[in-house]
Amino acid sequence: MDLLTRIKTHFEESIETKRQASSLLAETIVEASQLFVQSLLNDNKILACGNGGSAADSQHFASEMINRFETERPSLPAIALTTDTSTITSIANDYSYNDIFSKQIRALGQAGDILLLISTSGNSENILRACEAGHSRELRIIALTGKDGGSLSGLLSSSTDIEIRVPSSSTARIQETHLLIIHCLCDLIDKQLFGKNYV
Repeated sequence: MDLLTRIKTHFEESIETKRQASSLLAETIVEASQLFVQSLLNDNKILACGNGGSAADSQHFASEMINRFETERPSLPAIALTTDTSTITSIANDYSYNDIFSKQIRALGQAGDILLLISTSGNSENILRACEAGHSRELRIIALTGKDGGSLSGLLSSSTDIEIRVPSSSTARIQETHLLIIHCLCDLIDKQLFGKNYV
């Protein structure tokens, strides 16, 4: 396969994954956006975390909330738990890398907050512990996953949590679709909170 063909294949696979996700996940994305909105209206906040590319996605989401998405509007409270290197490295050094998110959640999370967990496999131990810590602090969880949802899927509460699982086994395709889902969530949050002032 020549290089141009490889590029076209990547684009085609990404487009097809997004098409499938659109059909399967649209209603779930709406439901997740409504959960975010209700939490924000109740003066709660959003905590977000993930590893690697998913860490970047959690920071991307938090920045869109705190700054803005596509229109001028008030800042919204969101914290990416992946950005404080002193906290992360001290927890990893003194305890375990598996605790870098859960200890922050137990310190910062309050009942009614939303915990956004982003994991392509759903099997990262620090994400699983984050989920458990979120439940212990009465946070509702929205999980962006892929593949078969991994162990994280089994930890989620069917009555309070939401899983948005991308129908793909490719990490790259899952991450690309996670970013689109994040942008959809940002758009829907703004639309519901700021309605008439939002185009």
